[in-house]
Amino acid sequence: MNGPRPSPAVLHTPGFAHYSLAWSPFHTNRIALASSANFGLVGNGRLHLVSLTPGAGDGLTLDKFYETQDGLYDVAWSEVHENQLVTASGDGSIKLWDVMLNVSDTPDHDLMPDLPIRAWQEHTREVFSVDWSNLQKDLFASSSWDGTVKLWSPDRPRSITTLQAHSSCVYQALFSPHQPDLVATCSTDGTLKLFDLRSPSYAPTSNPAAFSTPLSSAVLTVPASGTEVLTLDWNKYRPFTLASSGVDKVIKVWDCRMIKTGPDAGQQAVGGVCETQIVGHEYAVRKVQWSPHRPDVIASASYDMTCRVWTMAPAAGRNQLLYIHDPHTEFVVGCGWSLYEEGVLASCSWDSRLNVFRV
Repeated sequence: MNGPRPSPAVLHTPGFAHYSLAWSPFHTNRIALASSANFGLVGNGRLHLVSLTPGAGDGLTLDKFYETQDGLYDVAWSEVHENQLVTASGDGSIKLWDVMLNVSDTPDHDLMPDLPIRAWQEHTREVFSVDWSNLQKDLFASSSWDGTVKLWSPDRPRSITTLQAHSSCVYQALFSPHQPDLVATCSTDGTLKLFDLRSPSYAPTSNPAAFSTPLSSAVLTVPASGTEVLTLDWNKYRPFTLASSGVDKVIKVWDCRMIKTGPDAGQQAVGGVCETQIVGHEYAVRKVQWSPHRPDVIASASYDMTCRVWTMAPAAGRNQLLYIHDPHTEFVVGCGWSLYEEGVLASCSWDSRLNVFRV
């Protein structure tokens, strides 16, 4: 890039390391931050609600925050209610919040702290991701270190479906933006999996009155890495195209239409073709996100303290790397594109800072 880079808008929240951020699908300037004390290892959490003031001197304002008893690892806005959002917690709980509730403004706030409007406690270990479907807008998904993915409706007291997705930690579960019944997951076992929610939850046995263990009924398993896969994302323009990355530091783009059947797969397809590999980060990649405005652009956040932007279609003789954002002083674990303004990207880090900048 030519010329000096404009300074990012910065919000500092001392004492709370940021784990994830989400732009509102309803408001152009509203961001939610999921944060944890003591880098998420022990202690409480906090949900921050932030506004971006647009213009030449972009700034960030902390509108309000909600305290939680355990660290928060992820956050997702409702697709049906502009003031509601859901959080994933280290104590295995999932909470639904309404940002218009102002209990903290009441005189007896000490006796009645800010509370979620609904809470669920089914996962047996940390909940590491939540994702709200933008096609089936009454559904959201959670994934946990207990190896399961659960589907929820905000109006129901219990989960709708449980997928025994992996044998170990499921770092992320995301609905397809193209097919309402498709969910992709990634795990410590080094695989990506695609689940079709129309498939039966249980596999019948020879005894018609009995059922087997809940089926890990993936329609496709992609052996994506020899080590942990920490993040994935669906391309917003190309169905069945996903990106993944993790401990191996390599961003990989997969065409999941190209399937081969493994010799021991039974009814389960194993394969997927790796279209592109992007090498450049120095440490594990914690987050990848495709641009909502361009099919060839992807952002990544890494333990190397940078957020980077890449293109899958570089001009002749040019590098895939488009931009490096490196003001953070700790692990960068989250990034997210503005849904309304092309080229605006946010990053969050364990340095307790949220940055919003223009690429």
